[in-house]
Amino acid sequence: MKKYRVLALDGGGIRGLVTTLLLQRIVSVPGLENFLNDIDLVAGTSSGGLIALGLAHQVNLTELRNLFINSGPKIFDDSWLDDLVDLGKLRGADYAISPLRRELQRLFGSATLGQLKKRVLITSFDLDNEDPYRRTWKPKLFHNFNGRGNDRSAPVYRVGLYTSAAPTYFPSVDGYIDGGVYASNPSMCALAQTQDKRYSPTPSIDQVVLFSLGTGTSLQYIKGRSHDWGYVQWVKPLMNLMLDGTTGIADYQCRQILDDRYQRFAPAFPPGQSVPMDDAAKIPYLIEFAESLSIRKTVNWLKKQWLTN
Repeated sequence: MKKYRVLALDGGGIRGLVTTLLLQRIVSVPGLENFLNDIDLVAGTSSGGLIALGLAHQVNLTELRNLFINSGPKIFDDSWLDDLVDLGKLRGADYAISPLRRELQRLFGSATLGQLKKRVLITSFDLDNEDPYRRTWKPKLFHNFNGRGNDRSAPVYRVGLYTSAAPTYFPSVDGYIDGGVYASNPSMCALAQTQDKRYSPTPSIDQVVLFSLGTGTSLQYIKGRSHDWGYVQWVKPLMNLMLDGTTGIADYQCRQILDDRYQRFAPAFPPGQSVPMDDAAKIPYLIEFAESLSIRKTVNWLKKQWLTN
């Protein structure tokens, strides 16, 4: 029974650097040099979406890593003039989208999703579907599967912008925002996509092998038993709370369904260490962190579950 191999990559802004470094370490292991070639579907959210698109476009891991190291400080560069116009972040997004747009246009050129070498599933959120009968906002999953309702004509660089437009960090793009608002961890979205009968061949659930990769989790909590809070108190922790919540539930669901055919590598930063998604000053720390992690368990799983038919 031929396996259907899925790679799912979390969002995390600048922490996507951890993902690229871990992938580089994995492919340097004897026997795993070509494990990325076996991917049947690569899914991603936000920075994970950019990496997924890059892998599907056959961009090498070194260039993807350098996208974060070299371009990250430009993308997350909040000028004093922008802060002045935005009334100190009270009005307007923290960062302009133009530096990210330039980098993605350089990386992907005029390529469309249909021209990619791998099947992709990229999360985003449509703020207005413009349906005259059922007008609403809704999750949007961009994909390049053959069949009805695909997005094969969509420019790759624009889909990269859609999945990266995190609320408050970047302005929306063509009415789309970051898919992390509902699927910071896109593993369950990817698993569901494999079972869509509209896009043959559809593997049985027993054929699916799924490797999920996080970007580094900050250990957070809210002390106390009762919190009689309003908008002002909840606004700061609420975004992180929702992102961590959706990430955790997707992990639980995939683990229950796939059992040992599912592996998630989601390292946590040490207690007291936090890396916000826009903190480009932490790039040296992220490199050190990714290089220090043990990948032995993941390597063993890949050799046992991913490489065998």
